[in-house]
Parts: sequence; structure tokens; C-alpha cells
Amino acid sequence: DPVAARAIAARIWDRTPGTAPPVQMANQMGMVFSRLDCKPRWRERLPEIEVPTLVVHGRRDRFFPVGNGEAIAREISGARLLVLKEAATAIPDAAVGEVTEAMLTLG
Repeated sequence: DPVAARAIAARIWDRTPGTAPPVQMANQMGMVFSRLDCKPRWRERLPEIEVPTLVVHGRRDRFFPVGNGEAIAREISGARLLVLKEAATAIPDAAVGEVTEAMLTLG
């Protein structure tokens, strides 16, 4: 829906006091949390996933501890958890090979 998408984008733009990376990260986190309050809760639906799944989590994520990734992987039957020691919330370019290899070994 283009009209709804424009309205959301306008609200984000209006509340953004600048373009510095920390400000942009705060806006992104706000969008993530605004979508967490849904029905049914996304966490309750994890056991419905029936495809090989790789959960990737950064050890240095200061916002979501590794325990969150572990809990998500437990909820998905047969899921594999890959913890990237040097990553935070984003997968760094240096880890692409490790992530790719882990994905190719899913089965």
C-alpha cells in the first residue's frame, strides 16, 4: 500500500533529528519494536518453521544478548545457531564466508 508506506516514511523522517549513524540506529530499533507487538506473536510461531534454519547472532550485540539467539534456535526444530564472535547486530563482511559455509551445511 503506497499511501501507508509514505505515511510511515514521513513519520520516521519527521522524528529523525539528524543523519548520524546512532540516530539512524535508534530509528531502526524503534521500527523493529513497533512491529513486535503483533498477533499472533512472532515468537510463538517459531515452531511452525519446517525448513533448515540457521540462526546467526553476534557475540558483541549489546542490545540482544546471545541468549536470545540461543532461545530462538531452540524454538525452531533442528535449527543451527552460529555465533559470530566479532559481530554485533550486523553481519560484517569478514564473516560472509563463515555464514555462507554454515548455510551450505544445513540439511
